[in-house]
Amino acid sequence: MLLLRTLLFHVSFNLNTILHMILCLPVLLLPRPWLWKAVHSWVAVNHWLLHTICGTRFEIRGLEHITPGALLIAAKHQSTWETFALITLFSDPLYVLKRELTWLPIFGWWVARAEMIPIRRGTGGTALANIAERAKIEIARGRQIIIFPEGTRRAPGAEPAYKFGIVRLYAELGIRCLPVALNSGVFWPRRTFRIYPGTIRMEFLDPIEPGLSEDAFKTRMQDEIETATARLVALGRAELEAAIGQPASKFG
Repeated sequence: MLLLRTLLFHVSFNLNTILHMILCLPVLLLPRPWLWKAVHSWVAVNHWLLHTICGTRFEIRGLEHITPGALLIAAKHQSTWETFALITLFSDPLYVLKRELTWLPIFGWWVARAEMIPIRRGTGGTALANIAERAKIEIARGRQIIIFPEGTRRAPGAEPAYKFGIVRLYAELGIRCLPVALNSGVFWPRRTFRIYPGTIRMEFLDPIEPGLSEDAFKTRMQDEIETATARLVALGRAELEAAIGQPASKFG
């Protein structure tokens, strides 16, 4: 049954994505706030599908730490879930994402209209400098930059692999950074087909004010995210073990 429910969800998720991208195309001609209305609709349907088909719910903690205006959001990345869930929690968010995504038919149009920051991987310091310059422009417009400091999804419990990009942005932009912990990888693991029932939890931690040295910022950000994530992962695994009746090691 788990495999069947997961298959039904993935088919429904892809269908929902295709329908929203096509049916909402006229929104791309309107001001950007209208785009976010369409995106919020897509995310709401995704969450409904997750809950209805897979029995996977979500809980957001620490919303009081989200302040209006420009922010740098540093989020743990374990699953597909946070790539769409985070969008609805901010007024005018943007991602730093690989340039190739802007080349995809139709989807690339949405990325362009949302005015994300595309990067060309493998260009090292040049890419970082370009990101910082573009980020300064977007921050001046009061936008919220969402970045996954490890660059890619990491399995729950894996050794952290934080990169320098988030540190450079913190130093260059001079704005507060909002760390984000989560346990989505327990219920929607990377590189696997199955999605498990339970409660995905995301927690916004105390913001880090500007002005710290690069080393102090990196240490504090990583320690706080990893500590909170470990707590949420343990909570999620206990819940999943109780529901499935198998040890957490079998879940990836």
